[in-house]
Amino acid sequence: MKPISPPHPVLTMMEGRVVAETGQTLLSLPLLRLSAPRGKREPVMVLPGFMTDDRSTYLLRNYLRQIGYTVYPWGLGTNRRPLVQYLPAMLQQLQAISDEHDMPVRLVGWSRGGIISREVAREAPRLVDRVITMGSPVKGGVGATSIGRWVQREVGISPEQMMRMLQERNVTPIRVPVRALYSRSDGVVSWEACLDEDTENFKAIEINCSHTGMGSSTEVFRLVPRLLKEELSS
Repeated sequence: MKPISPPHPVLTMMEGRVVAETGQTLLSLPLLRLSAPRGKREPVMVLPGFMTDDRSTYLLRNYLRQIGYTVYPWGLGTNRRPLVQYLPAMLQQLQAISDEHDMPVRLVGWSRGGIISREVAREAPRLVDRVITMGSPVKGGVGATSIGRWVQREVGISPEQMMRMLQERNVTPIRVPVRALYSRSDGVVSWEACLDEDTENFKAIEINCSHTGMGSSTEVFRLVPRLLKEELSS
């Protein structure tokens, strides 16, 4: 497989446009709420990206709550530990939420939160209705990002160990629908890394925003409610 290069440094410098993206979304919220398909209190959990916590997803979670969903934070603090360490707690939470609502949970994961969402769905498909990822690198390893060294330092395992772990997990396919939002102007994660050729029920949707702005992008706020309501075949 051809190595995936990290985003061009110019794109990384352009991540500062998140301020303008957030401002545009805040101005557009009344119209977005009016035009969004309504939920019926279905459970949704939103997972944050690397080195962020539930505060980073507050705007998106609050919006989804306002349009009719029962929305949960991930509640596991800053997303910085090795991925597999989060799976037991995630599975326990999803079991409780699924039991409470008598239905599987919809997962929305931003960047590394999307990777964790996919792995939870891989492990316990009966607890997950669907996965929506936003700028989540599913191939290419940390080398496909502009923060690879930072990830390696914080997580404490080598790129080789990360790749080996993911290869071992990929032996078990993901059996729930996955929808992936990606941006060619992403300055943190190479857009090619977000495309998954191995998951059968997978669809990629291109958007145009920064990586750090995906949690507050007008396009994301318009698309995610549609994807949460989409009729999906298993």
